[in-house]
Amino acid sequence: MIEITSHSETTILIGVTRSGEDPATTQEHLDELSFLIETAGGIPGKRFVQRLEYPDPRTYIGSGKLLEVSAYILQHKTDLAVFDDELSPSQIRNIEKEFNCRIIDRNNLILDIFARRARTSTARTQVELAQCEYLLPRLTGRWTHLEKQRGGIGLRGPGEQEIETDRRYLRWRIKLLKRKLKEIDKQKATQRKKRGQLVRVALVGYTNVGKSTIMNLLSKSEVFAEDKLFATLDTTVRKVVIHTQPFLLSDTVGFIRKLPHALIESFKSTLDEVRESDILLHVVDISHPDHEEQIGVVKQTLVEIRAADKPTIMLFNKIDACHPEPKDPDDLTPPERSNLNLEELQRIWIAREHVPSVFISAIEKTHVDAFRDLLVAEVRKIQQTQWPENC
Repeated sequence: MIEITSHSETTILIGVTRSGEDPATTQEHLDELSFLIETAGGIPGKRFVQRLEYPDPRTYIGSGKLLEVSAYILQHKTDLAVFDDELSPSQIRNIEKEFNCRIIDRNNLILDIFARRARTSTARTQVELAQCEYLLPRLTGRWTHLEKQRGGIGLRGPGEQEIETDRRYLRWRIKLLKRKLKEIDKQKATQRKKRGQLVRVALVGYTNVGKSTIMNLLSKSEVFAEDKLFATLDTTVRKVVIHTQPFLLSDTVGFIRKLPHALIESFKSTLDEVRESDILLHVVDISHPDHEEQIGVVKQTLVEIRAADKPTIMLFNKIDACHPEPKDPDDLTPPERSNLNLEELQRIWIAREHVPSVFISAIEKTHVDAFRDLLVAEVRKIQQTQWPENC
């Protein structure tokens, strides 16, 4: 797997503005890509953006831009070129012929971060499976670096190339990891069945919106929380009691734009916590300038994992970072997402979302009591419906 190495590497970012797309949107996506690079330990550098009707099927960007980027790489001794989309195996081969540095795409970068963040055996197995499935079609003659964990007399045929051995090893490893994850799925399902008649609440949301902080706030536990992408990979489940009402609260992996499909598949046992929950607590970073798109990404991912029809509470977090006061009447700046005050944002989202909504600051503990009251009320509704004899 190509990955960002332990020392800080200088990188360039490459993106395409498609026909009909706002250039500002492309820059927002590159901002997120820059944050991903920092999370992986790299140093984000110059950005290259080209407006195209669609990415070039051979080299992603056009030939002129390809030469421009190649010249920059040579002049500035760049370590790594990161593309903001998934590259096909043929695109990678063609770009490698032009660039004098290593190349990774967005999916590869996300997989590398997941590999760094995985702490438990389950998470490491899930990430390794996604990495192997990503790498298999992208093996080239230059990537004969896989460690041979199997070997011996008679295993290498006459004239067999090393790349074929790599492919055979990956297929064997994928089969083994899938078998292991099936066993993990059975264990997780058994654990969920043993939790008894308790309402299950799952924290969902875009990565780095404060889900783990809210988990710690409600459960008074010490789940790892950090201002970086994908701080949490492993599902954490805690029993919470608020106003004498018990329920189970789970914190799951955050979603992101263009989340690799292989990760969704390999994290099936983790995402089952979301699928089998009774209530979704959709956490949103209301201070983020792109929070609307983030909400859309989360909702689309919930559709993909068949969990979009569950009762949902919209929890808008980080209100302490919003503009608290209404604009000066003499300020003629057109209203945009970046300059809306908190009151305007609340009015917009309460009118738009036909589900219970609350605005809080988990760090400053603002409106936390109102949030707890709303959550307990929704939990009791489910409790009375499913287990009325316990009420």
